[in-house]
Amino acid sequence: MNNTHKALNVFLFNATLLLGFIVLNSFKVHQGPDSTKTSSSFRLKTIVIDAGHGGKDPGAHGSFSVEKNVALAIAKKLRRAINDELGNVNVVMTRSDDTFIELNRRSDIANNAKGNLFISIHCNSSPEGTAARANKQKGVMLLVYGLHRVKEQLEAIRENSSIYIEKDYKTRYQTYAENDPTNIILTNLYMQKYRKQSILFADLLNDNFKNTDKRPSIGVKEQGVLVLAHSAMPAVLIETGFINNPDEEKYLNSEDGQNAIAQTILRSIKTYKKELSF
Repeated sequence: MNNTHKALNVFLFNATLLLGFIVLNSFKVHQGPDSTKTSSSFRLKTIVIDAGHGGKDPGAHGSFSVEKNVALAIAKKLRRAINDELGNVNVVMTRSDDTFIELNRRSDIANNAKGNLFISIHCNSSPEGTAARANKQKGVMLLVYGLHRVKEQLEAIRENSSIYIEKDYKTRYQTYAENDPTNIILTNLYMQKYRKQSILFADLLNDNFKNTDKRPSIGVKEQGVLVLAHSAMPAVLIETGFINNPDEEKYLNSEDGQNAIAQTILRSIKTYKKELSF
């Protein structure tokens, strides 16, 4: 590496630090002493609901359904439930029909709406060619953004794979590299600001799914999911169940199952809102 490249890297590093400082000080949600609570000025004004996949990206497949349709159906029910019971909260959808929305566009929609909470709805799936395993795997899983851990990255790989059907994906995502010093700094800054709030909401979801709905749960996991990484707010991706498990697929496609999932998310939002408003 020549001196010019070294000087350029130092400049970029220092510029990123300055940008990070500006970013942290420009966020309007203020954390309390334990970083999970906010000042009394906090209001949960805008929730962004992200129905995973869509259009040319079907997501995971079951025997008679695909992830994109289940995710959208649950997202719409959740929007209706929030509007009915939390009328002072604005709801923004990243998609309201069977449209393909790029991953970076989803986070742009959330950030431009100045969202206070990002909820991405998906269905899980066991690896292809494992029919026996598919019949056994079931339950919800909650993902928050975290640095990559090799053994825990299957879900991140699957959810991030949507970028490969985007036009010019290499150009769109060429600046995103996990080991790039600039991205590490910015990612850590966002994580410091929103990690605990994201985990708080994910834990509330997990408790509600298990204790109220009696659903099995794989738990809360930290993974490098791009749509969460680029959303400048507390963000959780909900894997609502295994669509290639026959029993789970029936539940995920049923009105009762979808309504139960939406109500569980709503209860968690209400508790989260109370936890942060004191």
